[in-house]
Amino acid sequence: MLYAVLKFLTVVVMRVLFRLRGWGIEHVPRTGSVLLVANHSSLLDPPLVGGSAPRPVSFMAKAELFRIPLFGGLIRRLNARPVRREGGDPAALRTALRVLENGGALLVFPEGTRGPEGELRQGKAGAGMLAVLSGAPVVPVYISGSGRAWPRGHRLPRPARVTVWFGEPISFAKQGGGSRKEAYEAASQAMMAAIVRLKERSQEVGEAGAGGAVLPSSKYIYGRSGQHGEA
Repeated sequence: MLYAVLKFLTVVVMRVLFRLRGWGIEHVPRTGSVLLVANHSSLLDPPLVGGSAPRPVSFMAKAELFRIPLFGGLIRRLNARPVRREGGDPAALRTALRVLENGGALLVFPEGTRGPEGELRQGKAGAGMLAVLSGAPVVPVYISGSGRAWPRGHRLPRPARVTVWFGEPISFAKQGGGSRKEAYEAASQAMMAAIVRLKERSQEVGEAGAGGAVLPSSKYIYGRSGQHGEA
């Protein structure tokens, strides 16, 4: 109940400040485990994806964020789970796997840390490990505009248009041959490749948008009213 209330309030704020829209929401399974993997340009990314998704989403966030006044408390109540970036964090991995084993939706950022708006970097093996070990379907996500809304190094966010794009689910089966590390790295790189394709598609739609075009594969949009409707 608290999650639903906070999500509603957060989405209202994000719609006012960032004119938030979501595309391809039908690709997110309504039930069962699912791993959402997204690019990362801003502290806003977790609530932006969580606010656009049609179901509750848990996410891993660096432990330092939980020490930020107000923001730390907000993300904790929006199902954030802390992870330490220095070295391995077995406890965080177990927590993430538990979310998926219990049929939840989990958001992770394969790049590991924030980068400039629109710049996609190499994925780290951790996201691939979660996908391979859990067997959960993986939904790629591209976030456009969050790096302009709250760039790294700025103390406060600023108004900007943000769109969250959800792609078709992909899966990664456990491999019989080869090293586990290679399998994890290959899965992470495949995730980033899927996010790159989403970025390219979003740019194509953006260029055509002046003529009124709509993303062909998106049956639903998360519009200004906050309701899911036919595109």
